[in-house]
Amino acid sequence: MSEVSGDTAPGFEAVREAFAASQALNPQGGAAVSAYLHGRKVVDLWGGIADPEDGRPWERDTVQVVYSTTKAVTAACAHLLAQRGELDLDAPVAEYWPEFAAHGKDRVPVRWLLTHQAGLPVLDRPLTPADAIAWEPVVAALAAQRPAWEPGTAHGYHAHTYGWLVGEVVRRVSGRGIGRYLADEIAAPLGLDLWIGLPESERHRVSRIIAPPVDLDALAATDLDALPEPVREVMAAYADPASLTVRSMMLFTPPLDHNDPAEQSAEMPSTNGICTARSLARFYAALIGEVDGHRVLTQETLAAATEEQTSGIDRVLRVPVRIGTGFGLPTPDAFSWYSPTAFGYPGYGGSLGFADPATGLAFGYVMNHLQDGTRDRRAAVLVDAVRSAARRRPTRRPRRSGAVRADQPGLVGDDHELGAVTGVELRQQPSDVGLHRGR
Repeated sequence: MSEVSGDTAPGFEAVREAFAASQALNPQGGAAVSAYLHGRKVVDLWGGIADPEDGRPWERDTVQVVYSTTKAVTAACAHLLAQRGELDLDAPVAEYWPEFAAHGKDRVPVRWLLTHQAGLPVLDRPLTPADAIAWEPVVAALAAQRPAWEPGTAHGYHAHTYGWLVGEVVRRVSGRGIGRYLADEIAAPLGLDLWIGLPESERHRVSRIIAPPVDLDALAATDLDALPEPVREVMAAYADPASLTVRSMMLFTPPLDHNDPAEQSAEMPSTNGICTARSLARFYAALIGEVDGHRVLTQETLAAATEEQTSGIDRVLRVPVRIGTGFGLPTPDAFSWYSPTAFGYPGYGGSLGFADPATGLAFGYVMNHLQDGTRDRRAAVLVDAVRSAARRRPTRRPRRSGAVRADQPGLVGDDHELGAVTGVELRQQPSDVGLHRGR
């Protein structure tokens, strides 16, 4: 049995049961899920343990590191600058960051940083977590780095370097670190609990990450011949310490520890975004439409940002992917999010944020018990339940002006007291729901 707290709008009650089922796959930790439909909140649930060391429960305001789910937030900052005419995505990076021109990178456009085509997923210069926290050592190493392939000819996941590449352009253009830019231009207008660089005043809200051990020796000893062909090449890359895969994922020595308060306070725009599921879903809702009168990107900007830029086998991940300008796009085999029009970003360990402009759905899921792989059944159970509920619900779109008010009927209100929905009082009491095992 696990206590599930929070609210669902009428028609979305099954998501509560699905959340309890997903928590069966998350027995040691806690999690939260939220969804918006046409700019209004329809799901806001949480439960489990925020800190297994002291037993602190997951509360309404618990926040969580979301790893690569951060990358979409970083991309949105760049797109907002471009939308305002301050940044040209097709201009050379060196126009904004002159030092970047070294080793033939003078013609690399900003866009290729966002599409993982710059050829810079790894660095020859050894780096430490202290370098990551300091920012400048990573930026200097990237500027001096020779690309691993001719930029623009292939794509390979820039697991860590993406954040410093895009973040440095944002800093050079705006005069602000990306965490400050996010706080001023996106989080504050929308009332988001979403940070790249956690304020000290919010530290008490952070859940403790429960990370699986990474056993590179065991990977190296894997009998690759016993694996099916689609898996063999991927595992071979992870088992080879010299591969782009391992070198990109293990960029810092020792590896980063996102339970470290110093790392949580730093700006690491690839991996250390910290937020609630509620704010993650609200962020995506404001990408595809207006939320309480605020919209981050125009329809034109969003359409361009989510247009496919490159696809095929990723040189780092060794699986087929589709990439927009800073956003992941669905593929038949992975990250489908049940819609060809969705876009978003999963994160290491299981977090997920995405939106679907065609249906008006925005989704956020965060948890602290990390699991291997990005195709995590915990989130999939919830995505399925939310989409099923949304399909059954009569279409209700915002007014032509796009403004959405918390007192409009039909869905859950936003970050304040949750009100009546179509005349029916919301279930605000916690409920005990039986859990079952499943993957």
